[in-house]
Amino acid sequence: MDFGLSDEQKLLQDTMRKLLGAEFPTTRAREVSKTASAHDAALWKSLAEAGALGALVPEQHGGAGLSFLDAMLVAEEIGRAAGPGAYVATAVMGSVAVAASGHEALAKEVLPEIAAGTTRIGVGLAEATGARDGAGVRLDHGRLEGAALFVLDAVEADRLLLHTAAGLALVRAKTGGVQVTPLASVDGTRRFAEVRLSGVEPVALVDALPRVLAAGRIALAFDSLGAAERALELALEYASQRKQFGRVIGSFQAVKHMLAEIAAALEPARSLAWYAAHAFDAEPREAARMAALCKAHLAETATEVLRKATEVHGGIGFTEQYDLHLWFRRVALTRPLLGGPELLREEATRLRGGAPSL
Repeated sequence: MDFGLSDEQKLLQDTMRKLLGAEFPTTRAREVSKTASAHDAALWKSLAEAGALGALVPEQHGGAGLSFLDAMLVAEEIGRAAGPGAYVATAVMGSVAVAASGHEALAKEVLPEIAAGTTRIGVGLAEATGARDGAGVRLDHGRLEGAALFVLDAVEADRLLLHTAAGLALVRAKTGGVQVTPLASVDGTRRFAEVRLSGVEPVALVDALPRVLAAGRIALAFDSLGAAERALELALEYASQRKQFGRVIGSFQAVKHMLAEIAAALEPARSLAWYAAHAFDAEPREAARMAALCKAHLAETATEVLRKATEVHGGIGFTEQYDLHLWFRRVALTRPLLGGPELLREEATRLRGGAPSL
């Protein structure tokens, strides 16, 4: 492995940063966080036109057919911009699930829609990482019954991908028997919902839980990486402008140390994320373990980075007056999704030396 980004990947990263910077400023993030679905239709269309939504969709189905690391660079930039969360659920987990399903007819129908941005998929895997009272979807005589909690991007979604004991069930969201109830969360830029199913016939059952779970975990890790990078930038800007005792606070040794610790923490975290994304394509026996380790490490690193960035702001960075709170909340919500650090490290330990190929 050439441990660095290629010129093409750097261009992709730069293109996405410019697109998001132009079309999704923090003023827009604040507006979106107050809507019911946290969906930005204009941004979604731009991401589709730029080929970002079809990054993992094969070219024969209208996508770009890029590598998993390429798609993760997009996830990182969306995290840096505090963009709406449907990218992870639809373009990453949805694309991986359908591509891995082995259903050619399903692939022909859904993958072009993902690439074109004409369908959004809500993903509910919370019950795959921990039992919850009153939750769980079961397949009974070909029909789905039960409830799924914390379903990512289910509000106003077109399709749902839900965990069941029989596999991942893909269902149409806007059909009889499907009830979607939005849930409140600390992060306004993404929406979760409780989904209740009664007598719903699945479109397909997909036997790809480990691969979809790994894809989602790595994507969330890159989202947190982008958020942490932006937090460092904001802390540097604040420390370069805010004055105390006639000096900018960035000139004080204690603040310098804090900023240096943030930068030092991000470098190895980025390398770990890159390797996990590389392993997803090239090292199938390593992929699940690396995804768990990567998500666990980035969750803790990003949490610490946001804490220190808030301290550099003198604590007021958490208030809504400052943009930093967008990433503080985003990282806080991402940390437990698809497994918190403790659960993920236990899982990685179990997988060590005996991980199945994804």
